[in-house]
Amino acid sequence: MRVSSPIPHKKARIEIIPLIDIMFFLLASFMMVSLSQVHMKGIKVNLPSGVSGETQTKREYISVSVDKDGHYFFDKDEIPDTELLNRLRMSHQSAPDAKVFLRGDRDTAHLNVAHALDVIRSAGYYKVSFEIKSESLKGVPGPK
Repeated sequence: MRVSSPIPHKKARIEIIPLIDIMFFLLASFMMVSLSQVHMKGIKVNLPSGVSGETQTKREYISVSVDKDGHYFFDKDEIPDTELLNRLRMSHQSAPDAKVFLRGDRDTAHLNVAHALDVIRSAGYYKVSFEIKSESLKGVPGPK
């Protein structure tokens, strides 16, 4: 003898609408993460820390770095200071509104950073930002 249940029997269905919502959410999340990644152009130097540092976008920028031994770098290429002026002038002709980020190692002499700033200004750039490691991000690992 077969006893029927008082609860009506329904077939299981796979709903497509929630799956589409989840896929759009994942797509948007991955797009936002990939757009927020910073492309590092400069060499790795030991940056000094500061309390008043603020984060800036690095869309069109030029990176000039000075390591602890006083060597100059244009993006990631080590060059002498005479060649640095030539490269900055060529960059200024193609992108005069580009920002220049000056990265000085914390152990380098102040004279080396001041000389790099003088070379940047003589090439025609006057919007120069100094890169520092922010005190508020002390425990957060930086880009590699």
